[in-house]
Amino acid sequence: MTIATEVNKVAEPQREESLLLPPVDVLEDAEGITLFADLPGVPKDRLHLQVEDQTLTIEGELGLDLPEGMEAVHAEVAQPRFRRVFTLSRELNSEGISADFHQGVLKLRIPKAAHAQSRKISIQVH
Repeated sequence: MTIATEVNKVAEPQREESLLLPPVDVLEDAEGITLFADLPGVPKDRLHLQVEDQTLTIEGELGLDLPEGMEAVHAEVAQPRFRRVFTLSRELNSEGISADFHQGVLKLRIPKAAHAQSRKISIQVH
C-alpha cells in the first residue's frame, strides 16, 4: 500500500508561491493508514482538506492574529500557508476518510478498500 507525496507548489498565472511543508507521519495497520500532520498556528476554519480522484490535498493558513495596536517587528514564519499533496493507493478507500484536529495536529484515518483488507477464512470440518 502506498501514499506518495507530490510537488508542493501552487502554480498561478505568471507566479509560483512556495509553501510550508508540514511534517507528516504515516502509520499503517491491517485496516488502513493513519496520517498525522503538524499544523501549528492553523485554526480549524483555515484548514482545508480535499480528495479528488486519488489525490489528497491538505491546506492551511496560519492564524497569527495580533492584538489591536500591535504589529510584528520580527516573524520567523515568512510563508503563512501550509500545503501537502498525496497520491493515495487504489488499495485505500478515499470515501471513508475521517479527520480529527486537536491542538495543531491533524489526524486522518484512511481505511483500506474492502478488496485490500485481509480476511479470515473459516475452515469447515466434515
